[in-house]
Amino acid sequence: MKRVPVIAANWKMNLSIKEAENLAKELWENAKDIDDREIIVFPSFLQIPAAAGILKNTNIGIGGQNLYFEENGAFTGEISAFQLKDAGCTHVLIGHSERRHYFKEDYETVNKKIKRALSSDLKVMLCVGESLEEHENGLTEMVVVDELESAFKNVNMNYLENMYIAYEPIWAIGTGKTATPKDASHVHNIIRKTLNRIFGQKAALEMRILYGGSVKPDNIVSLMKQDDIDGALVGGASLEAKSFISLIHFDK
Repeated sequence: MKRVPVIAANWKMNLSIKEAENLAKELWENAKDIDDREIIVFPSFLQIPAAAGILKNTNIGIGGQNLYFEENGAFTGEISAFQLKDAGCTHVLIGHSERRHYFKEDYETVNKKIKRALSSDLKVMLCVGESLEEHENGLTEMVVVDELESAFKNVNMNYLENMYIAYEPIWAIGTGKTATPKDASHVHNIIRKTLNRIFGQKAALEMRILYGGSVKPDNIVSLMKQDDIDGALVGGASLEAKSFISLIHFDK
């Protein structure tokens, strides 16, 4: 089954507002004619209005890097789905390993965030992936399956068309290490089999599954040639216009 490729940029806690604005302008100028793949950028919260002002009504989606599972209230320092949408977001990143590791987001929290985002009409990119220790101890499949099963608990399958999954082996994020295309594809296949078991074959075949973890212009093509890899969630290489533009123009 042919799935539309997705190239997404996670800017994390980088760039000034002006730098983000300039990067958004350059991306738009070099991506305005692309119609055979989907492009999404995830700026930091403070950069969203500036980037959204440039990318609104274009072929580039914009998302928040996180949200809280309550709609409003006395939750100092948090941001809601409503506020993301009000700022111009169409997407949100949930369950990134840095949120799970540094900020101790557990399975229940990730699940609540997914349900809040989907019910608020935001598209969700769910991140899953194992640590280096888990990887070396042969626990990759167990970890990824656990993260998927908990994330999708009581999620209505009618919402699945508004979801993506990003497999990001923690040991490859920002380290320069990348899972081999074969190894990445193997985990993507595990993800698809798990979705098949939970939601059925049609949902599994339609889900776009991205790879993330030191994706660069020199490895994007070999990754995208794998049948079960539908795109890339890019960190460091998305902070510089030239490299990210090269990524979004990859020739499969």
